[in-house]
Amino acid sequence: MSENLKVYKTEVEQELRSILDFWKSRSIDIAQGGFVGRLDYLGAVHPEAEKGCVLNARILWSFAAAYNHGGDPVCYLLAERAYHYMQNYFRDWTHGGVYWSVDAAGAPLNRRKQIYGLAFTIYGLAEYYRINQEQEVLDFAIDLYNLIEKYSFDRTYGGYLEAFSENWQLLDDLRLSEKDRNDPKTMNTHLHIIEAYVNLYRVWPDAGLHKQIRHLLDVFEQRIIDPETYHMRLFFDNEWRPQSQAISYGHDIEAAWLLQESAEVLHDEALTQKWKQVAVKMADAAAEGLNPDGSLHHEYDPATDHYDTHREWWVTAEGMVGYLNAYQNTGDTRYLDLSLRLWEFAKQYLIDHERGEWIWGVYGDYRPMPEDKVGFWKCPYHNSRACLEVSRRLKFLISKNVNAF
Repeated sequence: MSENLKVYKTEVEQELRSILDFWKSRSIDIAQGGFVGRLDYLGAVHPEAEKGCVLNARILWSFAAAYNHGGDPVCYLLAERAYHYMQNYFRDWTHGGVYWSVDAAGAPLNRRKQIYGLAFTIYGLAEYYRINQEQEVLDFAIDLYNLIEKYSFDRTYGGYLEAFSENWQLLDDLRLSEKDRNDPKTMNTHLHIIEAYVNLYRVWPDAGLHKQIRHLLDVFEQRIIDPETYHMRLFFDNEWRPQSQAISYGHDIEAAWLLQESAEVLHDEALTQKWKQVAVKMADAAAEGLNPDGSLHHEYDPATDHYDTHREWWVTAEGMVGYLNAYQNTGDTRYLDLSLRLWEFAKQYLIDHERGEWIWGVYGDYRPMPEDKVGFWKCPYHNSRACLEVSRRLKFLISKNVNAF
């Protein structure tokens, strides 16, 4: 049994506790309820910052998953806090769905219905239902699923449309963020819909949900994953014509293990074996973005031959899981080494050993990126999930007395 596996497992479990301790102590909004909308790079809280649906849904998932893993009662209480805040302030009781953001006091701020946000809310609710088993939690998740299917599912060309108004009219501006293209279908939203649907299926094995998970796997196979390169295409028009050549190495390696997990949850052995093979090919494709220091570049645009050379926290976290998954699929220790090297990169450059949590990332010259520690897009989900997944997988490998080297 390799000491490397034992050390890796011990270290990620320690880091999971550290991440959770940061969010327990620094993210709670005592004055206005829920969790703070922004805590900057230096640790200062911005009490009037808006609160994003995605941030709060990811907090809900993280604390629920952490409780499910270790049984910490504080994690349960904070998952409960996140749930009630989502229910009381983000949920639109008139038109259905959840708002994209609320102000610091909880009043609706951006009322749009971004399908990405609904998906993450389902993801968090399903995880919370696993630990509390209250029917109203499951009903909330099912209601959001039904709304996505009613308004977003494209019955003509397949897949899902991006964004709607408060009362479910398709918007002209569909963008998830200002940096994104304004296209009606994106890889990113589809990846997180299937992620959410899989977590919901674990607690609600509905036949219609089963069908849509299969449909989403077909969409990834036939529309999103390039069959020659195994990179994912990122942006599409209604009829699935690609609108960009850009490559996202982080999403490639994240999807590699998430899509395999999506096949596994359906208990179809042939489907699972197919997606295990795809997962390895996608991991190999993402490896084109690896650096000599073990990290992954952020993105590459072949149209301009431009690399985004900064290294972001979430790409590193997803790479740890994606390459460990490839090792489990193949037994090839090269993939285990890639996972370990990403972890070493995180320890050296991304974990803030002084203030806690992970920084957003580093530039190509290793200067820290002075972005928020808590914010609209900065959350405990990617790195806590990586620690949970790596710990779980290493526990299995160690129990099987696998010799890694």
